[in-house]
Amino acid sequence: MAEAARNDAKILESARAVFVADPDAPIAAVAKHAGVGIGALYRRYAGKEELLRALCADGLRRYIEVAESALGEEQDPWEAFAAFMHREVDADASSLTQRLAGTFTPTPELYAAAARAGELNVAIFSRAQAAGAIRPDASVNDLGPILELLASLKIGDAARAKALRHRYLDIVLDGLRAGGSEPSVQPPTDEELQARWRPR
Repeated sequence: MAEAARNDAKILESARAVFVADPDAPIAAVAKHAGVGIGALYRRYAGKEELLRALCADGLRRYIEVAESALGEEQDPWEAFAAFMHREVDADASSLTQRLAGTFTPTPELYAAAARAGELNVAIFSRAQAAGAIRPDASVNDLGPILELLASLKIGDAARAKALRHRYLDIVLDGLRAGGSEPSVQPPTDEELQARWRPR
């Protein structure tokens, strides 16, 4: 049982590495990256679509854990919001959205998890905005694209890219704070964000 769990974690980490780099990669590339036989992979996942669903479910689980933790902390609303954003950069679930949205058909369970993540986003964002810490024209729908833009940054090795993502997040957070100039373009709508997950 423990070995199966380790193999599953190894497969998901390999799937993340392979499919974030190339969403069109075959499932055999995941088996090779994980160092497991293709048969072992197919015993766990019926095919690429099922593996992609499992990978995104894992990403949503990580995202939700970070958000629930942030919401449960009693601290300054801005500090809680900023810490939440930095932790989500580390969790890196947004790389999956950026690269895999529209490449498979989500299940009702995935939509439910995404809805839960959205509820948490609203709660964390609204708390900081109601406290006057976030500019009034900013929208909770700005958060996903911001995290995806940061996830797309790949300069240097993994450690350097991660450090730079946090640098640019600090710059973005300054822009979200109350008192800045108003953007000329409206944030994405719910429909625009959800449409990306429809199979192309």
